[in-house]
Amino acid sequence: FDLGNAEWLAHRYVESDDTVRFIHLPRAEHERQAFLIDTLLGQRPTSPDLPAEPLLERPHGKLHFLFHSAFCGSTLLARALSVPGAAMGLSEPAILNDVVGFRRRGAPAPAVARAADLALRLLGRPFGPGEAVIVKPSNILNPLAELLLALEDQGRALFLYAPLETFLVSVARKGLHCRAWVRELLEGYVQDNFVHLGFAPEDYFRLTDLQVAAIGWLAQHQYFTALSGKLGTRLASLDADLLTERPEAAIAAVAAHYGLALDAAAVAKGPAFSRNSKSGADYSPAARSADYAAARAAYGEEIAMVVTWAGAVAANVGLTLDGPNPLLQA
Repeated sequence: FDLGNAEWLAHRYVESDDTVRFIHLPRAEHERQAFLIDTLLGQRPTSPDLPAEPLLERPHGKLHFLFHSAFCGSTLLARALSVPGAAMGLSEPAILNDVVGFRRRGAPAPAVARAADLALRLLGRPFGPGEAVIVKPSNILNPLAELLLALEDQGRALFLYAPLETFLVSVARKGLHCRAWVRELLEGYVQDNFVHLGFAPEDYFRLTDLQVAAIGWLAQHQYFTALSGKLGTRLASLDADLLTERPEAAIAAVAAHYGLALDAAAVAKGPAFSRNSKSGADYSPAARSADYAAARAAYGEEIAMVVTWAGAVAANVGLTLDGPNPLLQA
């Protein structure tokens, strides 16, 4: 175990002992993992649990955030930005999920902030000299985005989102488990006091799965729109359809936002854009278009109705469906 080596990933916050557990995950292994969670990582070399207090003395690194609304290519983008000498992308590290769990179990706000600060100091250790770290949290972290950016006060953030209709197509085509997941996500957001769209808690029981999915999507847009008003250019957004349609321009814009020296053309032609970001199988824009066309044919009427309904919900609270401070225009 070497604390100075970022290949020892800060993996879990053990709140019962106020310690951190590290696992060994070489850089090349990150490319094979969709998410940095136990169910995918399996058994790895593990450090002894280290007490938190001395670890809080470590300085912050050069860390930026990739927030997202789910099903929008965020895993792809984190992988594309992982260029040796420039940056390393960390995809949904479990230690940040532990901070959410700590909060939801009733931890006081100062303790939650301390745990988040601890995680960021450890995740921000560079993989190479001068490299930045791009952390892509799970979107259950979105209610804590303002806290994370306050702790990492030199960091910049991107909110990557799929347009609502595209997002709903993704939910529909992924089937029952995904329809259940959007309900679980909204349940957590309601618990976090993250949803301010004019609904009473009992109203959610009367909504269809895709309406629930749309509420979760709208809540995220409402939050990041308000947060961009506080942070200005530190927080930008990107339409995920533009990432897939114009990858070179999107990568160039994202790299400029984060201050990364990247060859955008080379990245856009690289493996991140030709493989399924979850399975690693070959994948192309044409295949993606065919998959989504099939889903639209099957669920188009339901999706169109929910998009219209969600537009009315958004209008009722003065919310636009566009992302705040966009890096690219359609």
